[in-house]
Amino acid sequence: MDVTSGTTSGTSDPDDALAALEARARREVDAGLLPSCQWAIARDGEVVAGATVGEVPAGDDTRYLIYSCTKAVVASAIWQLLAEGTLRLDQRVAELIPEFASNGKDVVTVEQVLLHTAGFPAAPFVPEHWGSREARLAAFGRWRLDWEPGTRFQYHASSAHWVLAELIERIDGDDFRQAIARRVLHPLGLQALALGAPEGERGGIALPRHVGEPATAEEWEEALGISSFDVGEVTDQALLEVAEPGPLAAGLPGGGGVSTAADLARFYQGLLHDDGHLWDPAVLADATGHVRNHFADPQTGVPANRALAVVLAGDDGRAAMRGFGHATSPLAFGHGGAGGQIAWADPVSGLSFAWFTNGLDRHYLRQWRRTSGIASRAGAVGAGEPSRRP
Repeated sequence: MDVTSGTTSGTSDPDDALAALEARARREVDAGLLPSCQWAIARDGEVVAGATVGEVPAGDDTRYLIYSCTKAVVASAIWQLLAEGTLRLDQRVAELIPEFASNGKDVVTVEQVLLHTAGFPAAPFVPEHWGSREARLAAFGRWRLDWEPGTRFQYHASSAHWVLAELIERIDGDDFRQAIARRVLHPLGLQALALGAPEGERGGIALPRHVGEPATAEEWEEALGISSFDVGEVTDQALLEVAEPGPLAAGLPGGGGVSTAADLARFYQGLLHDDGHLWDPAVLADATGHVRNHFADPQTGVPANRALAVVLAGDDGRAAMRGFGHATSPLAFGHGGAGGQIAWADPVSGLSFAWFTNGLDRHYLRQWRRTSGIASRAGAVGAGEPSRRP
């Protein structure tokens, strides 16, 4: 059984494909399975369609916690540092962050951190300390390696991006949240997308809550041949903790971003077209188009297919397992997030797409199938019709 089974609309007519996307994107909200959702599809630098459905505090201006979709935003500032020559992929992290050199971590490179092959996937840094740089550096000193860096892949849900955040601060000289806003978000005109949110700005955010019941052992066995799925540090409790006032204000660089779907779709349009010349073309093409991590996921067996902090859909038939559905090109790139959040861009069609919900479905198989179905229909909107821009 394919846990990501989902079909496209079955038509090449853009209007029909868009109608199919809208219907699928809102289906569980209408059925009462999710409290709300929001989606946006963009092309040629502009949002061309979107909607907000369900219980929302601020209509189409409602923001959502985007979880690991945040990772691409943080990485986009790292790509700028690479182009500026102030950071190198083969550079050892400890050269810039001496506090990180303890317990054998002095060999870890910047590239390994970006690829989730660095060897410290579950290194602890508790939410109550996220707002303290001093606590962050102390945590770096305690962290230990689980394996030799560069020899395998395991998703570093939060640890790797704390290192990237500190690298940005060491080189840029500013707080990582402010540096990313100045370097990327403000030049792109993105007002809703941010790393975290101060307590006074929580009113316009659709705060997450859990829905549904976990899949049974029988369902896991039928779908993947396993009895359960280990979520690591991304537990039900952790997903809600990220949205608490203190942690949300801290802007967890691996998963604490907030945005409207429209702003994240525009962010990916910025990567596709870069009209403002924010990135060096060669670095950007490498970062979003060159697979450097082919290691298999230890649980699913699916090759990671990762470029520099983003995932590529690929041509191996596993794109749906990576969050891209069945209708994007193999060159599509992006990064999804917990709860089934979707975010990607397809250089062939020119589309970028984002879909968010504040309903954290405990039934991960249903969540994955939902993601595949929605992403497939979004990809079908641009199938066979290349972008009108170069």
